[in-house]
Amino acid sequence: MKRWMAVLLLTLFLVACSDRAGELYETAQFEELQRNVPNAVRLYRDIVEKYPASPQAEKARARLAELEAEAR
Repeated sequence: MKRWMAVLLLTLFLVACSDRAGELYETAQFEELQRNVPNAVRLYRDIVEKYPASPQAEKARARLAELEAEAR
């Protein structure tokens, strides 16, 4: 019973983390649409640092590279 609960809690934790990365990514995209690029960059960096294994982290890395190239 305890093992089952531990697995359930771990699963819920992992799902919550991936959802948070998705929320941050959507917010970063919205900030870009609002032309608030500095805040979008901060959010993309947060995703990469806090959720490096998430699918959104790879997208955030790519978007950061694009934004940095545009800034040059």
